[in-house]
Amino acid sequence: MSEPLFKGVLTALVTPFRDGAVDEAAFLPLVERQIAAGIHGVVPVGTTGETATLSHDEHRRVVEACVTRVAGRVPVIAGAGSNATSECIALVRHAKSVGADAALVVTPYYNRPSQEGLYRHYMTVADAVELPLIVYNVPARTSCDISNDTLARLSGHPNIVGVKDATGDLVRASQQRLMCGKDWVMLSGDDPTTLGYVAHGGHGCISVTSNVAPQACATFMNAALRGDFAEALDWQDRLIGLHKALFLDASPAPTKFALSELGLCGPDVRLPLAACSDAVRPAVRDAMRTAGL
Repeated sequence: MSEPLFKGVLTALVTPFRDGAVDEAAFLPLVERQIAAGIHGVVPVGTTGETATLSHDEHRRVVEACVTRVAGRVPVIAGAGSNATSECIALVRHAKSVGADAALVVTPYYNRPSQEGLYRHYMTVADAVELPLIVYNVPARTSCDISNDTLARLSGHPNIVGVKDATGDLVRASQQRLMCGKDWVMLSGDDPTTLGYVAHGGHGCISVTSNVAPQACATFMNAALRGDFAEALDWQDRLIGLHKALFLDASPAPTKFALSELGLCGPDVRLPLAACSDAVRPAVRDAMRTAGL
């Protein structure tokens, strides 16, 4: 069987802010830290990157800065989703123009399209830009769930290469693997269930936790992918508390708080998100200690 186009832990990077602006001086060292820790790829301007509150100019700049700093050392999958198909195409075109390896395209939010609408949305984007697309399914955020049947239809397009599945539904993973074929890239978007997802045939995870603990997450994933589930389970036990703690308040506020505790960036988020609450901070600190940070 051929190697998947993307695999391992790919970090859904935070976008640091300082005095209300994107803090590029903090962002670039975060990218370097990921690569030095052995992470398998990075994903700028996804949900964890607060893309919903970035201007288009900021969005494009973060993608370009990330691609430039990575310089081909690991894959860059640029967030490029929108609930307007035309806007999504423009973001994917920009990602391609600056050298991103792929684009992460979330199911259109708020509109609540039908399965036929979802199919036409992704096919239109894929026809417009020759760049690998990862479908991002996160119905808890979008109120829109793309079915395995629709993904199977989309998998026939050469530019639609896989999925980021944030449903936590492991039965869906096995069914999808059989329906979409051996070349379909399957990435979890749910840190706590990634171990099970890999056991069901997944190729990795687009991770929030790896922002904070990249080396631990990479070691966990390497063990899981080589079939050493005893070692992977040991790492799962160390990381599960952190996986959960980083979502005790609106994400990515706890993740940014954790990074601020490590002296890597400020805790600032943009409204309508608020900074990590005082009630949650002790749990984040405790989980960081358990994870060895």
